[in-house]
Parts: sequence; C-alpha cells; structure tokens
Amino acid sequence: MYGIDIYNRKNRHITIGTNKEKKFSCYIYQISSQDPLEEILNEFREGQFSTTLTSKQKLSILTMLRKNIPAFVIGEEPLGKIKGHDIELYLDGERPYPPMLRRPPYPASLETRKEIEKQINELLDIMK
Repeated sequence: MYGIDIYNRKNRHITIGTNKEKKFSCYIYQISSQDPLEEILNEFREGQFSTTLTSKQKLSILTMLRKNIPAFVIGEEPLGKIKGHDIELYLDGERPYPPMLRRPPYPASLETRKEIEKQINELLDIMK
C-alpha cells in the first residue's frame, strides 16, 4: 500500500505500507520554457539595482549570485538573511525619499509594539 501527501505542504512525500513515520521525498520537476535570462530575473525579482548599471552588468551580478547562492543563503532563509555578518549600509536622506520613509507614522497595537521592541533589542545585541 502506498500513500501520497496530497496537502499543499512545503515538501511533497510518499509513504510505503502503513508506516506513516517514514516518508520519502517526492520532487516534481518541470521543464522551464523560459530563456535563461528571464529565469534568472524571475528568481531575483525583488532585487533592485543602480540605474547606472547596464543590462550586461546586471546579468553578470545575477549569474554570480545564482552560482554562489550558498554564500548568501543559509538553509531555507531568504537570500541575504545571514546572522553574524556585518554590512555597511549607506542611507541617503535626500529627496526624493523612498516610499517607506514617505509613510506617515501610525499607531501600533500592543502586541506589535512588543514585537518591534524585541526586534530592536535583538539588533542592538548583534551590534554590541
């Protein structure tokens, strides 16, 4: 008797017999009909680049990121989320302001304020 996980979970799996504890991964491979450039751009669609870069330079950066993805990702975390690494950020406070800075302040619920305070304290601990 075989069992197949039909729920929309992160990873698909199958079971054999009545042992529901032992699961075997079941990957579904699909053939990509996109050209390589479109595939890379789609993979890094949230990335933003300087307007001074040419298309060739952007493609070069994206190809390097894809080739060396283990250097920028740990486990299932999103790209760039690596604890313990220092990054220098240069914030430009000149106009036009980014959309997130243009937003008016809004009140946060008690739960949200506690979570914000927790996140800020974690960031401060990392900086020490």
